Amino acid sequence: MKLIAGLGNPGSEYATTKHNVGFMLVDALARQLGVENWKTKQDALVAETRIGREKVLLVKPLTYMNDSGRAIGPLLAWYKLAPDDLVVIHDDMDLPVGMVRIRKKGSAGGHNGMKSILYHVQEENFPRVRIGIGRPPQGWTVIRHVLSPFSAEDSSRIAAAIEYLVPAVVCIVTDGVDLAMNRFNPVKRKKLSGISDVPITEERRPLS
Repeated sequence: MKLIAGLGNPGSEYATTKHNVGFMLVDALARQLGVENWKTKQDALVAETRIGREKVLLVKPLTYMNDSGRAIGPLLAWYKLAPDDLVVIHDDMDLPVGMVRIRKKGSAGGHNGMKSILYHVQEENFPRVRIGIGRPPQGWTVIRHVLSPFSAEDSSRIAAAIEYLVPAVVCIVTDGVDLAMNRFNPVKRKKLSGISDVPITEERRPLS
């Protein structure tokens, strides 16, 4: 079994904010898989489904972002899952809007939701899917930035990133994080002129 947790804040007032891209991707995955059986369990919304032959839990913590681990830790224990059965999806200010990164382990990188998960899980060896939301505009605080909605232009970039990542998450479950990283992480290839790098992403794998 895999536990796929998208991070965000509960409540309609936060639904379209930058901090909620984790929820957005989990919701998109649920729609693709035809999942509607959400239940409240261990301070989270949880839905059980399958991806290929693998049983999967889709999870949206209800503890608010900074306490995400308070939901994730007990769920892992309840289902007797190891940390490497966990996949976490979250926003990342260090990536440009709409840029994506899949990593197999790592630190919190300053993300409070990830700090909480690492504290409660006591392990950093689990995959995470990061969605770029960019840095705050000049004069904005971090809190104002992450709790504000996207502009119309940035919304289209996020929608494209989420569409791109649905099969990437499926790939993590069916084929492992290493293959997902190779297939879906952007790669940089220098132009012949050597002036700049161009990010190029490989084709998406169809959902199976």
